[in-house]
Amino acid sequence: MQDILSLNKNNCADCYKCIRDCSVKAITFANDTAEIVHSDCILCGRCYVTCPQKAKQVRNDIHLVKAAIKAGKRVVCSLAPSFIANFRIRSLSVIADALRTLGFSDVQETAIGAQLVSEEYARIMREGRQQVLISSCCPSINRLIQKFYPSMLPYLAKVLTPMEAHCKLIKEQQPDAFTVFIGPCIAKKLEGDKSPYTDAVLTFDELIDWFSAEHIELPCEHVDPLSEGAVSRLYPATGGVLKATAKVEGYRRIAIDGIDNCRGVFEELENNEFGKVFIEMSACEGSCVNGPCIRDHAERRLKGAMRVDTFSGSGETPFEIDREMNIRADYPFTGGNKQKFGSDAIRNMLYKMGKTSPEKELNCGSCGYKTCRDKAVAILEGKAKIEMCLPFLKEKAESFSDTIIHNTPTAVIVMDEHQIVQQINPSALKMFRLSDAKEMLHKHILTILDPSPYQQIVTAALYTQSSKRYLDEYGLYVDETILYDRQYHVVITLIRDVTEQEKLRVQGAEMKQQTVEIADKVIEKQMRIVQEIASLLGETTAETQIALTRLKDAMAHE
Repeated sequence: MQDILSLNKNNCADCYKCIRDCSVKAITFANDTAEIVHSDCILCGRCYVTCPQKAKQVRNDIHLVKAAIKAGKRVVCSLAPSFIANFRIRSLSVIADALRTLGFSDVQETAIGAQLVSEEYARIMREGRQQVLISSCCPSINRLIQKFYPSMLPYLAKVLTPMEAHCKLIKEQQPDAFTVFIGPCIAKKLEGDKSPYTDAVLTFDELIDWFSAEHIELPCEHVDPLSEGAVSRLYPATGGVLKATAKVEGYRRIAIDGIDNCRGVFEELENNEFGKVFIEMSACEGSCVNGPCIRDHAERRLKGAMRVDTFSGSGETPFEIDREMNIRADYPFTGGNKQKFGSDAIRNMLYKMGKTSPEKELNCGSCGYKTCRDKAVAILEGKAKIEMCLPFLKEKAESFSDTIIHNTPTAVIVMDEHQIVQQINPSALKMFRLSDAKEMLHKHILTILDPSPYQQIVTAALYTQSSKRYLDEYGLYVDETILYDRQYHVVITLIRDVTEQEKLRVQGAEMKQQTVEIADKVIEKQMRIVQEIASLLGETTAETQIALTRLKDAMAHE
């Protein structure tokens, strides 16, 4: 199953949205990207649907079907009844014609298999084999029970899914058939990989892409209301399995959709007695009309269910099936023995996460886990990392920034656009001779500094400006950098005291000037002496004068 649902790492934005939406937490984070834990994944497709960057990818199997068609095989389509919701066409014949254009030999409705399944459910209840009967139509729910809820296995109907039942029927009727299921479900691909009856599985998304590549357009039309129709066509909408299954006296009937809702029911069943009850379960909220490979999720729950209802007609005419067929199935436990972590290990991990007391266990869910303890266990299992905790990162960032601001020798003052001070650090208090931050907080900067530079940067909408200033009142020379964040409407000034450097610079300049003046006097005196000697000797002083002048200029520029 590893290649059925995969990750495009280049698109992963490390946002944790997939882990928040994954009910079984079958996603781990390593190297700042999500990784699917295939051994735990139930292929519900929630991560595929919710990923904002489209980083999750579903395996494309069109090439398998094309190869079968090219090889001259009799390729038969088992079309999920939710097609009427996804394609918004008038009737089955419209899409059947399009599929035959692609090379399919025959197109049948999976609702035929659904009818077989419903008949088997009714038989189980009539025979009283199980007090609690959970439908086995949804492969993701089947996988959820097999992996995580072994106590529910006695309640799970030992019946093939409608896809498997229908493809088995096709194989019995047409032994040379290459069966292809087409529907909205990702988990069906794994079911097909393991099936002796289904040769290939395509999603509606794949079929749309194939139609597009072959320039086949399906008209968007209202569903043809049928005066007669098979009730098993109701399967893709919530409650459809119950409607399609004959009522059996003594059994109450409940429909549950959504993985978390189903898990809640499992917990109830583990702890309570409910008598005879038939429970329809589907992983997708809204059932198959809201499957992961239904193109328009936002409009499919109600509109899709209504189209399915119209297409099913009165439901008074069942499909004619010319043979009895064994569609019993076995669903063994496939989960492993997970490592158990003691309270000390969990407590130590919580401490590393900054959860040093129960009050700090916010259970905010930003990391994707319901509780901080669940997150701690996930870290111990290698599925998560400490940095996925938003409060932890916030506290760490605030602590880090506060440490820098409180210990830097640079004065830091944060104010709003009206120059009202919001924050001031200890270095600024010392520089401006303040004993406590309360003396400046929520007061105008005018109290200690000229506000004009800060007003100017806001008015001019600049991002930053730097200048050297002399603060006469404090006797300080400073280098000041002003930052303006327009998004958050704050002005930050960073003021560095350079008084000592300025004094040393001034002293150096004065000493240099004094040296030049002394050198100038010495040179002039020496030139007079040289001139007197030269006149006595009768020699020219031109070359000597040039040399001494150059020496003087050189000293003046040092």
